[in-house]
Amino acid sequence: MDLSIPQKNLNSCPECGNKNLISDDTRGEVVCNDCGLVLDQGIIDSGPEWRAFTSEEANRKVRVGAPTTLTIHDKGLSTMIGWKNKDAFGKAISPKMKAEVYRLRKWHVRTRTNKSIDRNLAYAMNELDRFASQLNLSKDIKESAAHIYRKMANKNLIRGRSIEAMLIASIYLSCRLNNVPKTLDDFIEFASVDKKKIARCYRLILNELKLNIHVSSPINFIPRFCADLKLSGRTQNRAASILELARIRRITAGKAPTGLAGAALYVAAIQEGERRTQKEISIAAGVTEATIRNRYKELVSHLNFDLNV
Repeated sequence: MDLSIPQKNLNSCPECGNKNLISDDTRGEVVCNDCGLVLDQGIIDSGPEWRAFTSEEANRKVRVGAPTTLTIHDKGLSTMIGWKNKDAFGKAISPKMKAEVYRLRKWHVRTRTNKSIDRNLAYAMNELDRFASQLNLSKDIKESAAHIYRKMANKNLIRGRSIEAMLIASIYLSCRLNNVPKTLDDFIEFASVDKKKIARCYRLILNELKLNIHVSSPINFIPRFCADLKLSGRTQNRAASILELARIRRITAGKAPTGLAGAALYVAAIQEGERRTQKEISIAAGVTEATIRNRYKELVSHLNFDLNV
């Protein structure tokens, strides 16, 4: 008797009613883990027909290219004429053929960026790689920033504006959306445009994409500042709890997150016996000493901390 059921109905076992099903790729079967009933068999394996036991062997046998990515102006879909100057058998080509291949290669490169938007994206994506390397941004942040920049390019809003400013604004927005603790001042060091242009482009992107971005939480900046100041995990946890208590007491409203994070670290470092000066914390937080001092006084007065400073 055939006990197999159609693949689309494999939600639970018809014998015992449990949903604890196991897919055995080796045998091509779906089995109930409780009663052992074979629910389906002869399942088609959609994987490759070859086997590989090491990552090098898998890379050597694979027959597809790299996955598509938004960080390349053509998404990685176009082909390239190699520079080895060898034929399919690995032999060096003749000088006449070499000149022909050189001409083909030159025109092939030109046709890849024959449109203005392609040239714009090619330059912007190269700059994105540079910023990602200098700021240690993850691949997800790069993909998100490239997606935002492409949206603005498709709306024809890059024309007449600085490519670098729009790109930095896109990266900054991507960091805000993914809760990565970055400020605009972090980008100024590696940029050739001023902060006002970047802020103007950032507001333009928010208006065009109709995004409502919440203010960054100061707790997100705590691990970064602790690493710069070489503070322990106890101080980091204490500073996070201080900021959480300040949020409950509604002390953080309208305050810059970096200044609040620096002041909370200043208090936590004193409480944990790892005192840092206001100047050291202001340098790590990228704010003035007066800001640290004012935020510190507010935290101490509202939270009733007794510190011998």
